[in-house]
Amino acid sequence: MSKTTAVRPRGRPGGSSGAELLAVARQVFLANGYAGATMDAVAAGARISKQTLYRQYPSKDELYAAVVRDWVDRGHDAMVPHVRALLDAPDVAEGLLQLARTMQAGILSPPVLQMRNLVATEAERFPAVAADYLARSWQRNQRLLAGALARLAERGVLRVADADVAAEQFTWLVIAAPLNRVTLQGGARTDDERRLASIAAEAVTTFLSRYRSTP
Repeated sequence: MSKTTAVRPRGRPGGSSGAELLAVARQVFLANGYAGATMDAVAAGARISKQTLYRQYPSKDELYAAVVRDWVDRGHDAMVPHVRALLDAPDVAEGLLQLARTMQAGILSPPVLQMRNLVATEAERFPAVAADYLARSWQRNQRLLAGALARLAERGVLRVADADVAAEQFTWLVIAAPLNRVTLQGGARTDDERRLASIAAEAVTTFLSRYRSTP
């Protein structure tokens, strides 16, 4: 008698895992908010079974926290080369202008705005997640900028007594108006490039009028 070989059923092909799974989950949370997002929708988008998803993330709370943590990790060092470029710039005004435009491009980009809004909306429900997001993204980048401004002061390029305050002032000069418009006016679009460039230039002029060392 001939023997037949049993064929083992294969799992779902092409299912998402790891960072790809978290990217799928992020889109579900952004599209539906925390309340409207479901584990079923995430599993379907990732092409995995719900059981597989629950083995990795036993609850929607844990999945949401992992999504935000992954987002912060991805952008963790994004500002480092731009701050270094400021320190290496032969002209501080031009260096600050380039940094201002980079900050606008990053902070006002749709993905960053969407995550910022999601975390802010769910901050009361997940205070620890929001605190981690704030500390490892915004506050870390502000410390990087403050450190660069302090080094420029040591070189005699700037006159800065409190680098943390100076970094905060520069940041808000650069992004406050466009950020308010796009986040507080429903459906408002980010300012066009010409308008943003004008805001950045005026921010640098104002900042240097306060902090530039006199010859």
